[in-house]
Amino acid sequence: MSITPSTLTRGGAIAAVLAGLAYIVIQFIHPADVVASLSTQRWAVVHILSFAEAVLAVVGITAIYLRQVQRFGVLGLIGYLMFGFFFILQSSFTFVEAFVAPLFVADAPQVSVDVVGLFGRYEAVTDLGPLAALPAIGALLYVGGALLFGTAVIRARVLSRGAGILLIAAAAATPIAGAFLPHTLERMAAVPMGLALIWLGYSLWSEQRTASASRAGAVEAGIGRLVR
Repeated sequence: MSITPSTLTRGGAIAAVLAGLAYIVIQFIHPADVVASLSTQRWAVVHILSFAEAVLAVVGITAIYLRQVQRFGVLGLIGYLMFGFFFILQSSFTFVEAFVAPLFVADAPQVSVDVVGLFGRYEAVTDLGPLAALPAIGALLYVGGALLFGTAVIRARVLSRGAGILLIAAAAATPIAGAFLPHTLERMAAVPMGLALIWLGYSLWSEQRTASASRAGAVEAGIGRLVR
């Protein structure tokens, strides 16, 4: 099978759908962010899945961006970079959670607790240095990137505008949930974000199939005119 732009775009669409599905599933199976969870198989599985989800999300939103790049403008570029850097940050952190933090449980349990508690609203006891800024940076990239990216999708009018609206709503719901809900329930704010990624991926797949069919029809029509 030859590798074409259409093939890569469809691959990116599948990546976005898989990322969205994984993002939703993770919220329902994520163990508590406590030191007792670090040595469990469930912790390893969830964070390996989170790592894979973040990588798939980067691939997916890149395909979504490239399909609309001529209409996205500067606003869309900034949104794409912010949103993409969030998932890069997520992949790095979940890798540490899956493979590094459990190594310190026996000799430095407090360090492990403080690292995994960064995004679990636990106040760190040990000095984590620049790592302490990760929650604020991650929130800015996630919320700001999704808001700008969703707005650019709506303005571009290439993919589903409904998916862009859902992406904006999901981003706006995150800080609201963080302000009023406990962390276990706050996770559920990620469900609409997962649905938005699925919708965007499906819209990209559908649009690409329609565009491919249109091009094939145009080629056949051109050949038919030449034959006649």
